[in-house]
Amino acid sequence: MTTHVLVLCTHNSARSVLGEAMLNHHAARLGVDVRGHSAGSAPSGRVNPLALAALADAGVATTGVRSKSWDEFASPDAPRMRVVITVCDSAAGETCPLWPGHPVKVHWGYPDPSNAAGDEAARRAAFDVTRQAIGYRMLQLLALPLATMDDDALRDALLAIGRS
Repeated sequence: MTTHVLVLCTHNSARSVLGEAMLNHHAARLGVDVRGHSAGSAPSGRVNPLALAALADAGVATTGVRSKSWDEFASPDAPRMRVVITVCDSAAGETCPLWPGHPVKVHWGYPDPSNAAGDEAARRAAFDVTRQAIGYRMLQLLALPLATMDDDALRDALLAIGRS
């Protein structure tokens, strides 16, 4: 049975999209039955082009990646999430919808690469550093025995990953 993971950020234009894409990339490469999704509480309606560039430069597929509302995942016909990860502090502080199935919720904060100062090269580097950091944590998530972990053990493991 597929484990569904929802990565949330307010605008669903950078960090959450990087999380979704990196999780799906690593899961496919490792043959792990995990599917990443992303959404935002106030989606911008567009994915930051530098996020797409960071993924493309790393050979990560972006087909189907789009900025969308978290309401898509709160409906009864949405995939049942096992895990919900917020990646920006503002989304972590918001009141989330009631997710079907009561998923494990954790926060893994990252600075917003969209706010990086400097020229184009510096901004691209900020997106790539964020992509790598998120990707590293997603690899750690994929190494967990998700099918056999109860929610408390999964929460503890995900919180430990977030502290690393």
